[in-house]
Amino acid sequence: MAKRVVPEAGRRRRRPTKQGQVLTHRLIVETALRMLREHGAAGLTARRLGLALGADASTVYRYFRGMDDLILAIADELFGHAMADWHATGDWRADLRELGLRIHHAYQAHPQAAVLTASRVTGRPNEVGSDETILGILRGAGFRDLDAVRIYHAFIDQSLAFAILDAATLALPKAAREADEEVWRDTYARLPADTHPHIAATAPLLVARMNDSAYPTALDMLLSSASAQLTGRPPRSAEAVAGGGLSGVVT
Repeated sequence: MAKRVVPEAGRRRRRPTKQGQVLTHRLIVETALRMLREHGAAGLTARRLGLALGADASTVYRYFRGMDDLILAIADELFGHAMADWHATGDWRADLRELGLRIHHAYQAHPQAAVLTASRVTGRPNEVGSDETILGILRGAGFRDLDAVRIYHAFIDQSLAFAILDAATLALPKAAREADEEVWRDTYARLPADTHPHIAATAPLLVARMNDSAYPTALDMLLSSASAQLTGRPPRSAEAVAGGGLSGVVT
């Protein structure tokens, strides 16, 4: 049976922890993020988290139904990091680009957490707020609802897919990561033109680019494709966007 989660108002300890802190949902999540960054997924356990907080391991279960519930909270916290202090400019393409880069950066700042959480769907406030914002940008730009959802789907999945891919590289031990990076220079750049003419012809470019994330390029390609769809289409009326009308749906 799932453990009962104590309501927020009843979660405060009567006395501080050994570190002199009063436990909160946010403090536990941020401490878990730090532990993932320093020790990886294997190092995040209720016992170790309790030690880091200066509290008994069972205290964690006053805030979370289990460790998986904590993982979902971490996933939602990363969306919170991405959206912090973001403000729309009114330029839909610039706004989506900035949001995409923010989401990617938030996950790259916590690569171990990214590998653990980027494939999860939390349904929690920060994630839901991000989705509402992205869909609002697309509908406000004049995309029909079917197109807005299709582009949103590609946008968020692309962001999270690159987050996992790039985070997995960052999460590698330093020696393994550096060895992988050297393959482009030590192997690909030395392939002869008679057997690998295309690799040989582009080798300097491959060496210069392939150890960097392709996400900004992929994001720009996605936004360019989306922008092209608006050509020749009358924008949705402000009333339809505000009212959530479906008159613009493609059937």
